[in-house]
Amino acid sequence: MQAAPAESAPIDRKSLIFILITAFLNQAGIGLLAPVIKFLVERYVSDPGHIAIATGLLFTSYSFFQFLAVPTLGALSDRYGRRPILLLCLFGSAVGYLIFGIGGALWVLFLGRIIDGVTGGNIGIIYAYIADLTTPKERTRYFGTIGAIGGLGFVVGPAIGGLLVSVGGTAAPVLFAALVTFLNVVGGYFTMPESLRPEQKMEQISLVKLNPFWQLRDVFRIPQLRWLLLATFLWMTPFAMLQSNLAVLGSDWLGAREQDIAFVFTIIGLIIVVVQGGLIRPLLRSFSEARLTLAGMVLFAIGFCFYALIPSTRSNVTLLAAVLTLPVGNALITPTIASLTSQAVGPREQGRVQGGSQSVQAFARVIGPTVGGYAYAEIGASSPYVAGVVFLIVAAICVLMALPDLRAAMASN
Repeated sequence: MQAAPAESAPIDRKSLIFILITAFLNQAGIGLLAPVIKFLVERYVSDPGHIAIATGLLFTSYSFFQFLAVPTLGALSDRYGRRPILLLCLFGSAVGYLIFGIGGALWVLFLGRIIDGVTGGNIGIIYAYIADLTTPKERTRYFGTIGAIGGLGFVVGPAIGGLLVSVGGTAAPVLFAALVTFLNVVGGYFTMPESLRPEQKMEQISLVKLNPFWQLRDVFRIPQLRWLLLATFLWMTPFAMLQSNLAVLGSDWLGAREQDIAFVFTIIGLIIVVVQGGLIRPLLRSFSEARLTLAGMVLFAIGFCFYALIPSTRSNVTLLAAVLTLPVGNALITPTIASLTSQAVGPREQGRVQGGSQSVQAFARVIGPTVGGYAYAEIGASSPYVAGVVFLIVAAICVLMALPDLRAAMASN
């Protein structure tokens, strides 16, 4: 992918609106689905002990196929252009939502999530589209806007989902997501021009680069990043456990319904937006990224301790303590660990390293729901959260282990 020219024309307003709507819908879709998946699964799983496993595997199937597809989608967009691949991705997501919402059997739910996973790696194409049309200096501003809009989608999605459940039943949020995504495809078809000039298109696709495990191996070869990437994996795995398991935990031990879970996800999203949007910058004036990363992991682990206590306390107060603690920790970790990763290498390796970091996080989203679902069903309801605390303690140790090499790398860049 080639850099944009030094002087870039302003991005067409209609194209920018389409891109921002797409970023918003990406995160809103996650927020719409997460509170209701458990309640859709229980229609087709008679054994209550298997509901957590099936729910976790649904999250895993999406993440696994997304993990496999992301390098291919990026390469295809380099070869054939951003516009056709992005529209194809969005159409696939609409079809996946529709199949999932219609349901009828457990395998149909898996089919819907797999289709959405295969075409769900569109965020990389969105960033590439913006990069095609902007200078490096402009990109930071546009990328920040996309991130903020995506965060807003994660806040709004659960709230809309809870309202739709009240009006149209458990499947209503999923069918609504299918409709809105399809309308976005139509809007993009008429408003989104191609951003990649013919001379910039890749002449042929390297099969090696289509292998996601090649990306992981490639980035782990960078000495100053190994410990930090391992910390990233160990932090993201418990977070993926929580996303897939929270509805099961709340339903089983607190009697929560879809609207209740949607409200919890909305509060989590709001806290993350407030911390990342209003507190990170002033905190960075007093503390380093490494200290904020470690503080975030401590708060995250405390939140997981509260979640682990819910089966024994069966108290909404315990849930409140978890909801108020864990998102603050996660909001501190996300931007600071990304910054540390960025500072570990020079400007020519940013794309390689950020892509590798995203692959590590995607792989964690594959492992987390599966491990969490099986642990919940086979060991005990608290076990995923106890395991999460251990993961986070080890992650914090990995950050400490990474610091000497990181400091040396930053000094030489």
